[in-house]
Amino acid sequence: MCGIAGWADFGGEISHDPDVAQAMVATLTCRGPDGHGLWLDRQAAIGHTRMSVIDLRGGQQPMTADGQGRTHAVLTYCGEIYNFQELRRELQGRGHRFRTRSDTEVVLHSWLEWDTRAPERLEGMFAFAVWEPARHRLFLARDRLGVKPLYYARCGDAFLFGSEPKAILAHPAVPRLVDADGLREVFSEARTPGSGVFRHIRELRPGHWMEVHPDRVEQRRYWSLTATAHRDDIETTVNTIQQMLGGIVARELVSDVPVAMLLSGGLDSSALTVLAARARQAHGGPRVHSITANYQGYSEHFQPDLVRSAPDAPYARMVAEHVGADHLELTLSSADLMNADSRLACLLAQDVPTPFGDMDTSTYLTFRAVREHAKVALTGESADELFGGYSWIHLTDLAEQPMFPWVSFEQWHPGTRDGLGRGLLDRGLATKLDMDGYYAQAYQRALSEVPVLDGETPEERRMREICHLQLTHWLPMLLDRNDRLSMASGLEVRVPFCDHRFVEYMFNVPWSQKTFDGREKSLLRAAVADLLPDAVLQRPKSPFPVNQDPAYTRALHEAVADTLTDPNSPVAPLIDHAAARAMTEETNGGVQDWLFRMNFEMVLQLNSWLTRYRVDLAL
Repeated sequence: MCGIAGWADFGGEISHDPDVAQAMVATLTCRGPDGHGLWLDRQAAIGHTRMSVIDLRGGQQPMTADGQGRTHAVLTYCGEIYNFQELRRELQGRGHRFRTRSDTEVVLHSWLEWDTRAPERLEGMFAFAVWEPARHRLFLARDRLGVKPLYYARCGDAFLFGSEPKAILAHPAVPRLVDADGLREVFSEARTPGSGVFRHIRELRPGHWMEVHPDRVEQRRYWSLTATAHRDDIETTVNTIQQMLGGIVARELVSDVPVAMLLSGGLDSSALTVLAARARQAHGGPRVHSITANYQGYSEHFQPDLVRSAPDAPYARMVAEHVGADHLELTLSSADLMNADSRLACLLAQDVPTPFGDMDTSTYLTFRAVREHAKVALTGESADELFGGYSWIHLTDLAEQPMFPWVSFEQWHPGTRDGLGRGLLDRGLATKLDMDGYYAQAYQRALSEVPVLDGETPEERRMREICHLQLTHWLPMLLDRNDRLSMASGLEVRVPFCDHRFVEYMFNVPWSQKTFDGREKSLLRAAVADLLPDAVLQRPKSPFPVNQDPAYTRALHEAVADTLTDPNSPVAPLIDHAAARAMTEETNGGVQDWLFRMNFEMVLQLNSWLTRYRVDLAL
């Protein structure tokens, strides 16, 4: 896993200013702690930071295709191509010769062979850029689900790109300007695909490629979900799911460095862990290494809240013992979660403030701890989107509303009635942002992209819509969060449920099959019914754990009070101070206060962001 950055300048000479290119690459050191490289000519700078996973000695980047005394193409690539060995054999049959065992070289030769159709041949998670010196052409591509991020900006004659906005912001020509639309994206829980927070920076949409020429920029979609009739009965569907997932997990365990399973004890991660154990046993490999995180005293003093009925740790231990895994349980304290350096690291990793506070920090600290034992980890992200795991899809009143169901779901609790992290915004600013209007427009645009299958019942049609909305407007935020926080720790996270073939199959399985036994995730439960302990199989969905220590809430209150009384705090004019005092009095560290806490978390994150990123607000 790596970081990529660079730019093409069709009006100047980049080679005269290598320091800027080096600065852009340096911002991504955490994504590639094992090495870095920079290729320069008069019109382009192509940079790379590397974390070695496949072919540790080979695969250095940027990688060039040279011949007849000149460079034909320069590649910088981030990701993992799971079918690279098959592609390598096919390309060898077409006359290509390889110097390394890396998937990087396969990506380069795929580009040389198939040009703009190369992304269609790649299976996995990726973002890459190719510069062709002779044609003055820059090509960018991103994987189908958007597991790997890729951003770009156009500033005059310069076209810049990077794995993260921070790389682009390192270029002096890019303003740090955030307008009302950008602030809406900060607060949105259904961000607009292809948009950005900073006015001049945009994101290449998942499943798209882009060509940049001196006189034009062209963007094309190479993959999208299509609606087709599902012909398999329930038994065949269950068997297909087990076989597909087993093959995907086995393929994603391939690595030249240690691999771990991120195990929460929920159905999704437990299913992957047991399939990984089977794959290892079948090939005589080492035992699976599983890791879970827990808060200090959480299991002993756990209290059920609105969406969590039990702590994770006992279930994770149960699965680890069942499959014979080498299991590690990490313990985090409230002091760890309030640590200023860790909280700042989360902000710098994501480039934007979020309201998730202790959940972000605990995830980051978990990834950092996992990195001490493994360089690659598998996680169960996207199973809920595919199998119908979220509660909002099962609540008829929410599912039938003409809105993103998870946005409607926010409004049922006083702590999130104004939206996650927006409860303390100045009323004038809240009115100006008009998030209800923003969501209404975004929802209509999102609906227009949902494929239609003739003959579906109204219920099946609506469930297809929600599945598509989740995959295109909810899941990308989760994937981006996982990518940023893991890469900030030098850890590569793989997501087997995001295999595009599996996503295509599950997208077309009807809702009547997905809930055939009247529960959430019926098909996944059935697919691993003979592989997991019954207590794990029957466990209701439990979202990511939150800290229940009242001391953490009190520490947040104190930090917000200090921030709002500081005359130099840039966030102070954006906040309703009376509302902040009232909410402080209403929350005392009770088990349900975690939803209110998001508002305090966002105040602190906003303040740090405005300060550290030197944001110029244009409201």
